[in-house]
Amino acid sequence: VTLVESGGGLVQFGGSLRLSCATSGFTFSYYDASWYRQAPGMERELVASITSDGARSNYAKFALGRFTISRDNAKSTVNLQMNSLMPEDTAVYYCKADLYRNEFWGQGTQVTVSS
Repeated sequence: VTLVESGGGLVQFGGSLRLSCATSGFTFSYYDASWYRQAPGMERELVASITSDGARSNYAKFALGRFTISRDNAKSTVNLQMNSLMPEDTAVYYCKADLYRNEFWGQGTQVTVSS
C-alpha cells in the first residue's frame, strides 16, 4: 500500500496550490479519503474529506470557500485545490484513505505560504 502526495511547495500570500495523492496497493474506490495538515508544534487536523463515491465532502471551517477536495477513482487519486492561501496554511499536508478499521496515510508534502 502506498500513498504519495505531491504538489506542495512555496507560494505567496493569496496564491494557489493543487495537491495530489496517488494511491496504489488497495482498492481506492472503496475507501473514503481525506486531507489533513500539521503545522509545527500543532496537532494534526482535518482539512477536508470525501466519501468513496465522491458524492459528499466535508471541510474544516478554515477551508470552506478556499479549498476543494476531489477524487478520481479511475486513477486512484485524491486532490486538494487550495486557493487564497495564507501564512497560517503553512503545514505538512497528508492524505489518508480509510475503510472501517483500515487506515492508510501518506508521508506528507510541505506547503509554505509566505507573507
